[in-house]
Amino acid sequence: MAIATLAVYHSLVFVWYVFVTYSISLVRAEDRPSEVFLYGRQWKYLTVLNLVLQAVFYGVSFLADVLRLIKKLQSVKYIISCRDLLFSVLAFPVATFVFMSFWVLYTYNRELVYPKSLDGIIPMWLNHAMHTVVLPLALLEIFATPHRYPSKKKGLILLGFVSLAYLSWVLWIYSVTGEWVYPLFTFFSPMGLAAFFCSSLVLIVWIYNTGEFLNRMIWGDSIVILEYKRKGK
Repeated sequence: MAIATLAVYHSLVFVWYVFVTYSISLVRAEDRPSEVFLYGRQWKYLTVLNLVLQAVFYGVSFLADVLRLIKKLQSVKYIISCRDLLFSVLAFPVATFVFMSFWVLYTYNRELVYPKSLDGIIPMWLNHAMHTVVLPLALLEIFATPHRYPSKKKGLILLGFVSLAYLSWVLWIYSVTGEWVYPLFTFFSPMGLAAFFCSSLVLIVWIYNTGEFLNRMIWGDSIVILEYKRKGK
């Protein structure tokens, strides 16, 4: 895409994610069914955290596009590096994981992940905005512009750190409230939970590798950070 077209696209997706995040924040805690406990509010759900993550990523992407348009060379290098790291390690893996895990469990037994009682609180369009649209937008981003991935070791370490941080947050909420963030977890033994968490980690690592593969397949090894580098650099 041309830089100006990218800027328009990234600005529109940024506004979309801000709007969706704001919309889910309007769901009042007192209107939620009893199984959706109040501790941590919406910030305990990976789905909602992913919305914030995507908004940040597309905001950074829009800023990078604007800086490229006005030829702020020194600033845009740093911003594009941040953009690529955000996308490769977090934005693409988390969006894809949210889509896959939600719809697989929803198809098997929706009560395990999204109780029917939520239908009267969260409209259908918002459910799809949170759990469906995220994947097409993540894939479109791969086709829209190349992203430089970090070394495999660095990328997986960062992804693992973030995954463990979220897992720690989920376990902390359980230790405080005695209730799991996701109803699914109540059916597991401690060993079953450990196996589930390990399987989830394997899945998100596979998603990371898939994103890197798609990026390389589409753009080859010529991942360009700037279209206008200084001569000799």
